[in-house]
Amino acid sequence: MNIKKEKYSQQGFTLIEILIVVIIIGLIASLVAPNLMSRFERSKEEIAKAQVEMLSSSVMSFKLDMNRYPTSFEELTKSTDPKWRGPYLSKETIPKDPWGQDYQYKVPGDHGAFDIFSLGEKGKFDENSARNW
Repeated sequence: MNIKKEKYSQQGFTLIEILIVVIIIGLIASLVAPNLMSRFERSKEEIAKAQVEMLSSSVMSFKLDMNRYPTSFEELTKSTDPKWRGPYLSKETIPKDPWGQDYQYKVPGDHGAFDIFSLGEKGKFDENSARNW
């Protein structure tokens, strides 16, 4: 009988051991989570920059074919002009920025022939906004 009691008394973890492990996991998570969130926001900024470059290329392709800049992004996906060789966007849809807002397009632009920019997470233009200039 003494052998069975010894065998059962040494199985499992104590409450203190479990609490120590939970505290350690919590500390590790509190160190890792802020780093992951900042990387996630930076990736959104990089996506926005890449999309602005893609839209700029599409506008330039349109300009080469039509000898003018489009008045809006919609002209990149459909037109009735006989010189039009589009669609100039691969998915035939105008992408939204990573924060779900429309990209801004201005022709003639303040910084060049045309301006394309994202208003970003806060919905207003600032130095961190993705832009083509």
